[in-house]
Amino acid sequence: MTIQDVLRELADAHGVATRYTASDGAEITVTGDTLLKTLRALGVVLSDTPEPDELHAVLAAHRQAEATRPLPPSVVAVTGDTPTFNVHVHHGAPAEVRIICEDGTVREVSQEENWTPPVTVDDQDWGEATFRIPADLPLGWHTIELVSGAARHECALIITPARLSTTDVYINEPATGVMAQMYSVRSKDSWGIGDFHDMGLLAETLAKEAGADFLLVNPMHAAEPFPPAEDSPYLPTTRRFINPIYLRIEDIPEMAQLDEETRARVVELGREFAELNTLGEIIERNPIYQAKLDVLHEMHSRGRTPERETEFRAYIEREGQGLIDFATWCAQREVELIHTPRAHAVVPPMSEMINFYMWLQFLCDEQLAAAQARATAAGMKIGIMADLAVGVHPGGADSRNLEPWLAPDVSVGAPPDGYNQQGQDWSQPPWHPVRLAEDGYRPWRNLLTTVLRHSGGIRVDHILGLFRLFVMPRMQHPSTGTYLRFDHEALVGILALEAERAGAVVVGEDLGTFESWVQDVLAEKGVMGTSILWFEGSPTVEGPRLQDEYRELALSSVTTHDLPPTAGFLAGEHITLRDRLGLFTTDAAEEDANDLAWQAEVLNRIRETGCFGGTELAETDFEGLERDERGDLDVLLEGIHRFIAGTPSALSCISLVDMVGDMRAQNQPGTTRDQYPNWCIPLCDSEGNPVLIEELADVALFSRIAEASRRR
Repeated sequence: MTIQDVLRELADAHGVATRYTASDGAEITVTGDTLLKTLRALGVVLSDTPEPDELHAVLAAHRQAEATRPLPPSVVAVTGDTPTFNVHVHHGAPAEVRIICEDGTVREVSQEENWTPPVTVDDQDWGEATFRIPADLPLGWHTIELVSGAARHECALIITPARLSTTDVYINEPATGVMAQMYSVRSKDSWGIGDFHDMGLLAETLAKEAGADFLLVNPMHAAEPFPPAEDSPYLPTTRRFINPIYLRIEDIPEMAQLDEETRARVVELGREFAELNTLGEIIERNPIYQAKLDVLHEMHSRGRTPERETEFRAYIEREGQGLIDFATWCAQREVELIHTPRAHAVVPPMSEMINFYMWLQFLCDEQLAAAQARATAAGMKIGIMADLAVGVHPGGADSRNLEPWLAPDVSVGAPPDGYNQQGQDWSQPPWHPVRLAEDGYRPWRNLLTTVLRHSGGIRVDHILGLFRLFVMPRMQHPSTGTYLRFDHEALVGILALEAERAGAVVVGEDLGTFESWVQDVLAEKGVMGTSILWFEGSPTVEGPRLQDEYRELALSSVTTHDLPPTAGFLAGEHITLRDRLGLFTTDAAEEDANDLAWQAEVLNRIRETGCFGGTELAETDFEGLERDERGDLDVLLEGIHRFIAGTPSALSCISLVDMVGDMRAQNQPGTTRDQYPNWCIPLCDSEGNPVLIEELADVALFSRIAEASRRR
């Protein structure tokens, strides 16, 4: 066996892929350097240039550790199933096993035959015994206890649903929603950026004027605790807690604690920032965030009523140590970076600063709850659908507070593909698969519980990351990356468990490179996939997917936040932008020609389905036409959305930017702020004029696309 063979065997034992299939079908063999660095990132002790004897010894030590582990890291099972698990005790010693259920009741466990011979490690013989889980355990978080002589061990036992019960409601009665980047959607009273009040108002407007059953928003995760703050909602400091920049100052009850003069100044400040709502320039978060924080500090310094204090303390008790850890990180950052200017001249004690940042989360929780209540009161069946980012900023709160369960020396990203031919480095540290399991997946559970508390659904960005993540040694090029495997039965099962308890639907963004069985696993769990018009090829005929071939268990839409609005996409803005930014490794003219040809095929497929009926486009063959020769843009947009609404997908989704004719992309993957103003584009019409929430119902295109998108 060569040194490379041993290295690959060691990598495989730790879930590190030694080869993978690229998006173009090519087989990629991972280099030894990448394997070594990834293994070290997982805590495997290896020298820079290990000899064969060292690799053999490390592999043997890993196998010995597995053979002497008293209990598995954790056990995740599906309700009704009776899987087995192995325990290890000193050979000949007793192995008494029981299950302590979530409600405190105790269940006995039956032992199965196991004739595995003992293993000797350091002159100690270890035996193995097998036990079977009862079929009638309830859903929830239980504990397996092993007692052997004087030794006692335990691990988590998590019973997950076989299938989400929330899913079939929309299989039988399909629903339509709208996706929006909340920072970009403003009302007349916004402070230049969308907020939680706007979220409720937008949901109410969409329910009443467009018949929408949900509002899919960008991740609400917290960024830096004070300016300068990261623009991207997909690179947060934490995924569990919320960004206070979305607070509507005037809706905070503590506003009443301010004296009349201070309240008047706050109202005037709000008016000044509201003037930004009529401008189409990029959104500058930092001045807005700073102004809100100054007011919030002033409010906090005035105290709370006894009733509010009681509610605040109940919130702290509910969120527990995770909230305290996050608030502590925020306060420490403030001390470290000496944040100025401030509304108060003296930096308060650390305890008061921690209290302030916990209070901000309390306010966010309240206002998010109010938005969801307003959405459902307006008739939405689902209401707010949260978006869960893939990971967190490497210098953020979660990266420090959750470091024991992360692998910070590798970075999550994407291999070279059609989105970005250079590949992508998202800079985010992935979960450490084993350490997460050893803690019973507690950080994953806590995250989901908080995010789902005020959401009727959740979209999981890059849900393929619950199966495997593409990682690269930190600060290296994406071409040097490989895949890190996870226990998807555990991660997906826990997602289903927490969604079931919250009564929420789950949508997984399952675009990208993956094995076909992944979608089967998600479908079995009742987790909907994602289908984007422009990415769907037919499984039965050449060309785009037929309307009736779209997945039933999916959220289908025309576009995504990583593409320009449909008007811009039809105009080729995605080609022009990537060419200008130097993101192509191929000829831009060839890319444009290929894209134009594919668009023609998609539009012809839509025409064949009759979605342009009653217009001149019903007889138009789009093949060979230039972009400006394809007829009325609004008619095109109507027909495209009518096609998506006619698919069998349980959920369909309209992008708000399409409903107003917006042209500019919200995000160009793989770029930074100095290349393109990602996540800073306000909602505008085709002429670049801002569109406020109060004006939506008066936009002719809004009504036309809303009508075309109704499920029939």
